[in-house]
Amino acid sequence: MIAEAVPTGVKRARTTRRSAAGGGGALTSSVPVVVGEFWTSRQRAAHSLHEISYRACFKPQLPRYFIERFSEPGGRVFDPFMGRGTTLVEAALLGRVPLGTDANPLCAQLVRPRLAPPMIEAVARRLDEIDFALNAPGLEDLLVFFHPETLREICALRAYLLERAGAQTLDGTDEWIRMVALNRLTGHSPGFFSVYTLPPNQAVSVLAQRKINARLKQQPPRRHVPALILKKTRALLKDCTEETRRVLAEVRPSARVLTASAVALPALADESVSLVVTSPPFLDTVDYAADNWLRAWFAAVSAEPAELCVFRQAADWVLAMTKALAECGRVLQCGGHLVFEVGEVRGGTVRLEEQALEAGAKAGLQPVRVMINSQRFTKTSNCWGVTNGTKGTNTNRIVVFRKA
Repeated sequence: MIAEAVPTGVKRARTTRRSAAGGGGALTSSVPVVVGEFWTSRQRAAHSLHEISYRACFKPQLPRYFIERFSEPGGRVFDPFMGRGTTLVEAALLGRVPLGTDANPLCAQLVRPRLAPPMIEAVARRLDEIDFALNAPGLEDLLVFFHPETLREICALRAYLLERAGAQTLDGTDEWIRMVALNRLTGHSPGFFSVYTLPPNQAVSVLAQRKINARLKQQPPRRHVPALILKKTRALLKDCTEETRRVLAEVRPSARVLTASAVALPALADESVSLVVTSPPFLDTVDYAADNWLRAWFAAVSAEPAELCVFRQAADWVLAMTKALAECGRVLQCGGHLVFEVGEVRGGTVRLEEQALEAGAKAGLQPVRVMINSQRFTKTSNCWGVTNGTKGTNTNRIVVFRKA
């Protein structure tokens, strides 16, 4: 029941009245709003398998909170905007069957390997077998990010992975190495392949990196690609106990990780999902194609699929989300819940929960509650010089729907 999702003592704000234009005229409903800290704000309080970077991802504690309350072990949990796969990985760790899709083809490469984590010894052996001294084709402009020897190793690894993929011999260990490499390409510490640049969830342009290098008077240092991949692998596998591997192996045969638009999901049957937990793009807050251009080059996928559009107007966002929510409603079981996490954008002048309520009503879903999880900024926001409550997304704003 939804009451279980609101702990005792959490502040209950006044009921919000909302009007939205429906097909048959004005639709008016009252939706209760609750405000509080429903899960921890600590960055490192989740399973180590989550520790990869992707722009605008939410903390694993958010999906866990709802998965534990609105689903049972063995149930099917779906995320139509899966991104780095936080909902899927957390669902799998909790013994639920993970289902997800994203229009960005990189996302499947980030998610699948973490549902089947290899042993560290297998990764080490495979890295020893790869010829990192191979002179493979590359992009000279990338020397603004990488030392020449580092770039040679990156290109050699890329060539190896593409050859294996083309021959259809890419296995789980290869997919894991590719996933880790995608997350080590650029960043702001010696744990990444690159010179100092922006945090690893987005890659700046070549021109922007030249300016960073000039301002900081820096040159790309030599990084050893296989050593850094192995180091990150150890960190990701730190919490992978025998029990973790047993649980993942149990749900993995039924898992689905798709590259597709959220508005058309023929691979999922009607009423086949017990819970949806997701977070869609927030208007024009994030340019996923621009942020992922370097990862797209490494993986040899398109950085700009048509579905990765940037919404400039709230009305366009509502239209797209109405279609996505309607498709989620189709696959959701009767009585099941849909958890839709959005945020306040444009300096807090646009609160997307209001637009989400409108889209959900148009999609035929029953709004149950708005939950506002309010916390102080932590590490990622501080590195941008952002002060809590003044810029960026300061809260998780969650609209909980139910399929009647």
